[in-house]
Amino acid sequence: MTTTTGVRLTPAVEVPEDFVEEYVGVYKHLHAHPELSAQEFETAEYIEQHLAGLGIESFRCGGSGVVGILKNGDGPVIGFRADTDGLPIAEQTGLDYASEATGTLPDGAVAPVMHGCGHDTHIAAALALASLLTDRSELWAGTLVLIFQPGEETAYGAKAMIDDGLWDRAPKPDVVLAQHVMPVSQGKLMIRGGHMASLADSWKITVHGKQAHGSQPEKSIDPIVAAAAMVLRLQTIVSRELAPSTPAVVTVGTFHAGLKENIIPDSAEFSVNVRTPDEDTRATVLAAIRRIISAEAEASAAPEPTIVELNSFPRCYNDPASADRVTAAFTADFGADALIDSPLGMGSEDAGWLSDAIGVPGVFWAFGAFDPELFEDGATPAGNHSPQFAPDARAAVVGGTGAALSGVLAYLGRN
Repeated sequence: MTTTTGVRLTPAVEVPEDFVEEYVGVYKHLHAHPELSAQEFETAEYIEQHLAGLGIESFRCGGSGVVGILKNGDGPVIGFRADTDGLPIAEQTGLDYASEATGTLPDGAVAPVMHGCGHDTHIAAALALASLLTDRSELWAGTLVLIFQPGEETAYGAKAMIDDGLWDRAPKPDVVLAQHVMPVSQGKLMIRGGHMASLADSWKITVHGKQAHGSQPEKSIDPIVAAAAMVLRLQTIVSRELAPSTPAVVTVGTFHAGLKENIIPDSAEFSVNVRTPDEDTRATVLAAIRRIISAEAEASAAPEPTIVELNSFPRCYNDPASADRVTAAFTADFGADALIDSPLGMGSEDAGWLSDAIGVPGVFWAFGAFDPELFEDGATPAGNHSPQFAPDARAAVVGGTGAALSGVLAYLGRN
């Protein structure tokens, strides 16, 4: 790589235009070929081939996860995570590289797949970072552990990599960094000390009853009525059991029961998703859900419902001192105006497991990858998990790579 006039990722690092175009192509390929959580095997092969082309050794971890290790003399060891999975969404962006992929859900159903959360931008930026640091060894010293993590959307991947011996097989880092694209302008960054995202839990609840003819309700134990009472009562947890200043969400996302209108079924099933800001609030809300489900079943003379945990996301906690260090780097590289307020969101992340598992700090930030003109007159682009979510390809590469470079060089930079 040369440093002829081109594109500045940070004030001190410029890359040629063809470097940006190469990784715009990488991004578009990834966007067009998403895979569902824990099924990212073609994505893993693509990442491995790209790293091999850069002369970077890698290994599989956690099924479809990939770990690449860059070493450049003595210095700190830094982990940098990029998640890789897509979502079961039918894309509606109209892009000429829009996904037409499909995947198989855990229940066997075939679903359309889209990179509707922007994990394709994370992969492209991490690969561009790897290329840049490989070519520009004068910029840095130490070891960078690149973690291409599967299954973030289902809270599967980080734990799967840890359970597969990630930190026994890779150098133990001093800090683990991660980033996420958000629907804000290119050049804008969001970071804060403390909790950066919410804890999340998803449960499937099966309410058991007694089947009967619709004309003979007295012979039934109606699970639909009992489940409906549970759904309504669950909505009182946030409004009546938590302080108004405590942010929390209890969402019932699915409800299934019965096959015919004149048959009272023997069971009903619904799923609940919970977002809480900390471990104490999580314990309070989950205990309340169990209490309400059990009490409403008893009130209906129904058996004790069955609760199955679908997933549980850990805390995503930014060590304050480490967050200050990265924030200082962002301010120096991009200016104070680049930083926008980052209140605690109700979204969740499993990146915290990677650092918490070995007792080291973690830092998670968000970056913008949208054309600033989209925000004129108060308009906002479609957000993450929308079928219209469409980061600008060039902004994704320049913004994502620039942020990653600034964050990593806050620890590994020679200057």
